[in-house]
Amino acid sequence: MSSFQYTFLYLLLGIILWSSWHIFFFMNRERTPKEKPKADTPKPRQGPTNEAQMAAAAALARLEQKPKPRPPSSQDAIRNQVKKELMAEAAACDKGASVDQKNSSPTLVEDLSALSVSGVYFTCPLTGVTVRKNKKEAHLREAILAHASKDPVAASIMEIHTFNRDREKVRLGVETIAKYLDNIHLHPEEEKYRKIKLQNKVFQERIHSLEGAHSFFQAIGFEKATLSVPGQEETTEDFYVLKEEALEKLDDLKAHKEKLLSGEPVRVQLDRQLCIFKPSPQASHFELPSDFFNLTAEELKREQRLRAESVEKASMLRTKAMREKEEQRELRKYNYTLLRVRFPDGYILQGTFYAREPVSALYTFVRETLRNDWLPFELLAPGSHKLADESAALNECGLVPSALLTFVWDAEVMADIKASGGEHRGSVLKPDLLLAVQLLS
Repeated sequence: MSSFQYTFLYLLLGIILWSSWHIFFFMNRERTPKEKPKADTPKPRQGPTNEAQMAAAAALARLEQKPKPRPPSSQDAIRNQVKKELMAEAAACDKGASVDQKNSSPTLVEDLSALSVSGVYFTCPLTGVTVRKNKKEAHLREAILAHASKDPVAASIMEIHTFNRDREKVRLGVETIAKYLDNIHLHPEEEKYRKIKLQNKVFQERIHSLEGAHSFFQAIGFEKATLSVPGQEETTEDFYVLKEEALEKLDDLKAHKEKLLSGEPVRVQLDRQLCIFKPSPQASHFELPSDFFNLTAEELKREQRLRAESVEKASMLRTKAMREKEEQRELRKYNYTLLRVRFPDGYILQGTFYAREPVSALYTFVRETLRNDWLPFELLAPGSHKLADESAALNECGLVPSALLTFVWDAEVMADIKASGGEHRGSVLKPDLLLAVQLLS
């Protein structure tokens, strides 16, 4: 065989062997399960660049500049508490109004034996009857209406000045009525002045709704009449027309007008409920009834408004004048105060006062109980503070809703009495008051 033939055979044999090996390899791959490729090994993480670090620092600075939510302060707690109280008071007020509609005279149960005084009382100047605070308005109205049987003109004048709260409305109404009467007095022969048209705009605005005005017109001699309108026979209007007999007494009309112009509201008088007690260690202990603290609906709304304002001002810086003004406002919520005065012999005088009465009223009250009312004396408030300014109000002196004061004689007068060899003996109170002395429980 030639070399060429040997080369060809070797090449053919190589091709056969290579083909056999590949066939064997692929057959084995189909029988063997595929293996999952191994995860690539994570590359080490690189640190942030300088630009990223600068951006992060800027973002952190912006976050720090934002206001952080602050924890609730004591002022927040006060504000929230007051808001809750205001809401509770409003709900109680609404509930009370619905209860009042069902029962117009609710009964308040109090243990009178434990109270320092049974209530706040008033004396009616017309009847002399003393009634408790919650009955004074009704009693006064009944007294004025009952007085109409004796003197209808005087009673109607009382109605106008007492039952109408708007003083400006009363003034305008009274002046308008006086003008009507002046026209009649100056022009008695003019019939037009003796008739007052009830549909007149001025009459409707100033007089028609004025309680007591209609009673006054009828009491002084007017009567209601329905008259035809001149030129319109089918149309009628209501008038007050002065009677002929009243026209003959023009001087009486003038007198009635003067009484109307000078009229004043009838006021019930606060009863002091004077009491004298024997010396007692309980002199500074007070148990007051609800009369001293009860608020009307109007007063309750005012209290809510003032308390709401105080919440807003709680976080403000206030001057001394502002603080003093708010303290005085707080004192004004008491309408009455119960005061006791302890004398040198230990006896105790007690009386009820308006919270806004001047100190001079207290001095007068004490002086009227003294056996020697001409001798000068002084009253010391709690803390031995002398009540020197008699024009100051009791609440301004901190004497609300109750206080125990001390009675002392004027030092110079006592020195003169001792220098002359005299001596003040016995109780300083009038003997008849000592006959009704009580024990202070």
